[in-house]
Amino acid sequence: MFIVDSHCHLDALDYENLHQNVADVVQKAKQRGVQHLLAVGVTLKRFEQMYETLKPFSEISLACGVHPLDLDDEPFDADRLLKLAQDDKVIAIGEMGLDYYYSVENKAQQQSVFAAQIGVANALNKPIIVHTRAAREDTIGLLKENNAQQCGGVLHCFTENWEMAKQALDLGFYISISGIITFKNAEELREVVRQVPLDRLLVETDSPYLAPVPYRGKQNQPAYTREVCDYVATLKGISSEEFAQITTQNFERLFKIQL
Repeated sequence: MFIVDSHCHLDALDYENLHQNVADVVQKAKQRGVQHLLAVGVTLKRFEQMYETLKPFSEISLACGVHPLDLDDEPFDADRLLKLAQDDKVIAIGEMGLDYYYSVENKAQQQSVFAAQIGVANALNKPIIVHTRAAREDTIGLLKENNAQQCGGVLHCFTENWEMAKQALDLGFYISISGIITFKNAEELREVVRQVPLDRLLVETDSPYLAPVPYRGKQNQPAYTREVCDYVATLKGISSEEFAQITTQNFERLFKIQL
C-alpha cells in the first residue's frame, strides 16, 4: 500500500503529548501505508522555520506560500517567495487562496496576494495549492484571470459544490479530499466525489485539523490518510489498494515528482 498525504501541516502537530518528533509522525504514517507527505506552509516565516527540520526526510515534500487567513503575520513579499520556492524540495506553491468565511474585510488584499502567488507559480512552473471558502466565483475568476491553468494545481480539502469542481476540472485542476468526506453531514460532498474522475482525485488529512471518523474530535495526523483513502475507494467502488495507486500516480503527475 502506497498512500500519499497530499496536504498536512507538520509544523502544527502536537509534539508534546502525541508525537515525539517528525520521525515519529512519519513512522506512524508508514505503518498505515501512508508513505509520502506534502508538508504545506501558511506563511514564509513558518516555512523557513520548518524547512530545516523537514529537509532531511526523503518521505516529505514541501509547499511554500501564504494562506489567506495569515496575511497579517508579515507583509507579503513575492520576491522572497520566489527565492524560497526555487528549492528542489519545494514541489508546490501554497497554500494560497481566498477565505471570505472568516475574513471578508480584507478581500482586496486576499485577491492581490493570491494573484501574485499564481504569478510566482507560473514563473517557476510549479503547481498551486488552493484554499477556498465562501469565495467560489472569485476563486475561479482569479485562477482564470491569472492563467493558473499554466502551472496547474489542486483545490485542497474540497467542500464546494459540483459546479465549482467542474470549473476547476475544466482548468486542469485536481480535487483533494480530506476527512470531511467521512462526516455524517457531508452527503453533498460525497455526491461531488462520485462524479469527479478518478484521475483527478487526491487524498489528504489537512492535519492537525479535520480528523476523519472514527478519530473525529481528536487531533488529526498523516497516518489517518488511510481512513480517507479507504472511504473514498468505497464511494468509487474500487479497492483501497487500487485507489491508493491511482491517487499516488495523480500526485506524481500533478507535482512532477517520482516517488
